[in-house]
Amino acid sequence: MPGKRITDHQVHKYKQHRIKLSQVASAAKAGISERSARRIEDAQSLPSQRPERNWRTREDPLSAVLDSEVIPLLQTDARLNAVTLLEELQRRYPGQWDTSVLRTLQRRMRLWRAKFGAEREVYFAQEHPPGRQGISDFTVADELKVEIAGVAFTHRLYQVAPAYSGWRHVTVIDSG
Repeated sequence: MPGKRITDHQVHKYKQHRIKLSQVASAAKAGISERSARRIEDAQSLPSQRPERNWRTREDPLSAVLDSEVIPLLQTDARLNAVTLLEELQRRYPGQWDTSVLRTLQRRMRLWRAKFGAEREVYFAQEHPPGRQGISDFTVADELKVEIAGVAFTHRLYQVAPAYSGWRHVTVIDSG
């Protein structure tokens, strides 16, 4: 399964099934791909025992201009979008930037805005001061099929729970 790391438990489960089943069937039962199963067969250690990967798969294409060009433009106007900034980079450096770096630029801008951008406006601040609010609910209780003297008792339950109190009260409503 792409993007999910294989756990030690899955490896143990795979090896346990592999004693009796084929590689394909064992992989399916462990929840991993056939390719991962082949890799497990060759591996000498569990996933938790392997060193973590700490290298980049490719050079950052924006590293040369991120601090010197992109961030100053964002500081000037944080509302700029990635397409506009990419067009500006293409204007300043003709032939150096193609549209393949757009997604990378969008990610860098999102990270910058999260760290240094303007605070987002809170539209509906939810405040629940103790003693002022509570939750109240009516429940139709006909499904309980309560009978009194052999006659069906149609009723509702009213429940109230004040905020922060941990207290709850239920009342039977037999009319209305």
